[in-house]
Amino acid sequence: MNGAPYRQELDTPCLVVDLDRLEQNIAEMAEYARSRGLALRPHFKTHKTIEIAQLQRQYGAIGFTCAKLGEVEALVEAGVLDDILVAYQIVGEQKIARLLRLLERAPITVAVDSVAVAEPLSRAVAARGKRLDVVIEVDTGLGRAGVQPGEPVLRLARELMQMPGLRLRGLMTHEGHAGRAPTTEEMERLARAAGEALVSSAALLRRHGVSVDIVSVGSTPAALATTRVEGLTEMRPGTYVFYDAAAFRFGRIGPERVALRVLTTVISRPSPDRAVIDAGSKTLTFDPPPPGRAGYGYVVDYPMATIARLSEEHGVVELPPGVDGPIVGERLEIIPNHVCPVVNLQDELVAIRNGKVVATWRVAARGRVR
Repeated sequence: MNGAPYRQELDTPCLVVDLDRLEQNIAEMAEYARSRGLALRPHFKTHKTIEIAQLQRQYGAIGFTCAKLGEVEALVEAGVLDDILVAYQIVGEQKIARLLRLLERAPITVAVDSVAVAEPLSRAVAARGKRLDVVIEVDTGLGRAGVQPGEPVLRLARELMQMPGLRLRGLMTHEGHAGRAPTTEEMERLARAAGEALVSSAALLRRHGVSVDIVSVGSTPAALATTRVEGLTEMRPGTYVFYDAAAFRFGRIGPERVALRVLTTVISRPSPDRAVIDAGSKTLTFDPPPPGRAGYGYVVDYPMATIARLSEEHGVVELPPGVDGPIVGERLEIIPNHVCPVVNLQDELVAIRNGKVVATWRVAARGRVR
């Protein structure tokens, strides 16, 4: 795509989405979910874009996962009144009030991991004569939010079942730690262990008479490993719509499958071993590279180059000896280390097909982090 018209037409830095790759990625994951008998509930936070959400729905997504209520509000404002899981703890009077307003417009399930989180929700929905569906977030190794598997899950489930206004639907986890594994084998081991911990916790609840409808996992790098565990009901991948540098290192896909690129311009060649681009930390973010790689993104046009340093508006690219380019004014494409925060920094995505611009999509939930 080096000579594609869009590379010279667009102002930079900007985010370019190849529609053929995007549709292939969405279709492939949808077909995989169907083949495993799993509901597909993709994470909206990756793209935050209504047009892509609608495309995912067309390919069979049952609804969406959101990280924050602002993302739910963006979907609802756009008329996407769907089945939404907020995979996040809703805490504080302001957020509970927003949640109650949203419940009037769309079916929403929220994650809880403690009585301290659940009780205010119970009081608020019961006072309104409403019911709120909840899932217990289980920490299967990430070490972030969530209750530990096994007996702690059962104890919390029993507490939740006594709370007016709440209906316990099941369990969820995010096995994101598997995606940081140094090898494919270790990633698969961690992913399977996470899935097994979640399924065994669900089985424990059922043995004690607790109904469990949802057993939900979520991670793109680990998606095809975790979901080989029997007993899951739902998967929540996010970055698969685009992929990024964290995904292709495991070998299942290569850079040619990554649908989103940062288009950037070389603005300086101060020395033979250094180029400077107009994409800095405000575009590429400081997300570190995945294990085995270096730099703040993968330079598609010069794979041996390293984006070694970032300031706010500059990216410093180190070049190995003997590399002729790039020259000042040359356009480069960068695959981000982590695509989600990169999208959140932009107002729009430029959609291309066959090297030509066909649409510009607003990032509807850009900055909606509350």
